[in-house]
Amino acid sequence: MNGAQPSAGNMFELDAIAACFIGGASTTGGIGRLSGALIGGLIMAVMSNGMQLMGTSTSTQQIVKGAVLLLAVAFDVWNKQRASA
Repeated sequence: MNGAQPSAGNMFELDAIAACFIGGASTTGGIGRLSGALIGGLIMAVMSNGMQLMGTSTSTQQIVKGAVLLLAVAFDVWNKQRASA
C-alpha cells in the first residue's frame, strides 16, 4: 500500500534531541519526564512552524534550533553546578 516511507523521519534528529533537553532531560541522565518531553516537542514544533511561516531559510532554521539546543544544555549544566555548590 506504500503507506510508510523509510525516510519519513530523516533530518528530525536535531528537533528530537532539542525537544528532550528543552523538556528537562539531563545531560548526565536519570532525570526527565514524559510531560517535559511533550512540552519540549510542542515548543520545537511551534518554533519550526513559526520560522517556516516567516519564510526563514532551512539553514537559518537549523542554526536557530542548534542555538536553542546549546542554550538548553548550558542551562542544564549551570543548574547542576549551582545545585552541587
